[in-house]
Amino acid sequence: MHWVVDGMNLIGSRPDGWWRDRAGARRRLVDELATLVRPGTEVTVVFDGRPGPDEIDLAAVAGVVACFAPGGPDAADHAIVALLPSLTGGAEVTVVTSDAALADSVHRAGVAVLGVKAFGAKLSKAEGGS
Repeated sequence: MHWVVDGMNLIGSRPDGWWRDRAGARRRLVDELATLVRPGTEVTVVFDGRPGPDEIDLAAVAGVVACFAPGGPDAADHAIVALLPSLTGGAEVTVVTSDAALADSVHRAGVAVLGVKAFGAKLSKAEGGS
């Protein structure tokens, strides 16, 4: 299984003040996503914008591939769609987003989509060790 997460879409679904510290919100999300990493399960998260210092390296240490897509609105969406052909060779790939346009593009590429609410429940379960 390979999860590809629309990072800012997932972060933005949580009204926890993330907008006051975007880098901190990204780090917290990477830490949460790391709970899903295990043999046979990979996680890639794609964020809009540019990374902060060591953000990509710290994610890698946690077992998560963090990608950044500078270039304005919907840059991460375009990066996710562009990434898919390189991932669909072996493991089952599921994109996590509640962005309707991105979900449509992902479906047209033949890849599964899971909404952020359903994924959040799965993430909570993984963090709890269940």
